[in-house]
Amino acid sequence: MFSSDQPAGGIEARIESALAEQFDRPIPVVVRSLRQVRSVVQSAPPGFGELPDEYHSDVIFLKTSLTPAAAMKVVQLRDGVDQAWQGSGVLYFARLSERRTQSRLSSIMGTPEYQLMTVRNWRTTTKLLAMLEAGPDAG
Repeated sequence: MFSSDQPAGGIEARIESALAEQFDRPIPVVVRSLRQVRSVVQSAPPGFGELPDEYHSDVIFLKTSLTPAAAMKVVQLRDGVDQAWQGSGVLYFARLSERRTQSRLSSIMGTPEYQLMTVRNWRTTTKLLAMLEAGPDAG
């Protein structure tokens, strides 16, 4: 987490460049503001993330060049296992915990679109929001 008055796109590019240099491979970075993360959490589908023992819930954060509609085209769903919803700059993805090994979430990894997204589980997403709301001096 950091503060900046620079545009998110420029920050993303700088961080991606540093990570690629350090780890010798491209790593997608998606920068979101407190307001945007709060909106992602508040706009989740009803009940999303509320049954962590029953469903593994993830938020797929999208770079601004990838629309949720375009991202949904590469998301394959397995009936009875996977569910997905579009949000503002994100996809919400839930998979039935007892059948998570049958999920098709991993099928997006081989697509060009995967380089324009990053996935965080719901617990991490809500923890990031709490950290952002607490501010930089709350550590």
